[in-house]
Amino acid sequence: MATKASPKPRKTDPATAKAEAIALAKEIAPDVPVRIGQTPATDLRGLPDIFGRLVEDHDRHRALLAMIEATDGKSKDRQNLFAELVRELKAHAAAEEQALWSTVLRNPETTEFARHAVAEHKEIDKMLDDLTARDMGTPKWMERFEALREEYLHHIREEEQEQFVESEKILTDADRQHMMAVFERRKREEKAAVEMKPKLKIEEIG
Repeated sequence: MATKASPKPRKTDPATAKAEAIALAKEIAPDVPVRIGQTPATDLRGLPDIFGRLVEDHDRHRALLAMIEATDGKSKDRQNLFAELVRELKAHAAAEEQALWSTVLRNPETTEFARHAVAEHKEIDKMLDDLTARDMGTPKWMERFEALREEYLHHIREEEQEQFVESEKILTDADRQHMMAVFERRKREEKAAVEMKPKLKIEEIG
């Protein structure tokens, strides 16, 4: 007697998936408003695979960025939200590179997409380290934070509308399910290992 195939996981309603991701960010600072505005169009939100999982993180990060923007000075909320953002972005990038880009990089059709994404990860990581080393109570810190915000929003918009779309074409359903499991495991490990202490404290001048 033939064994029945397991039913394919169903896609979550995109609006629900987005709301759930934002709710995770709100747990860090429930009293801080979150207004992420309109997000780039994507058919990947809510998918039960690596791409849906990555977009879920992106929505969570959009919320964290918006909430930090709504805080003042060295408030506890700003400190907690920024610490969570650093842990999230660093862990997300490392896990994404192992789970997705390490495979996509090997296919000539998508090599450049993978290289571009990884290069932007490195730039964002440098910006995070720079912000961590600076006094978040100064206007200069917020200026640098705004630069990070714009860079990251640009990065994830490109991923969702270009790089993920092209990568999806070369992967099987099994690939995408396996990648999601790899991503989840690596992200947990990386997030637990992130340190917030800067190697060098930078004093703002002027």
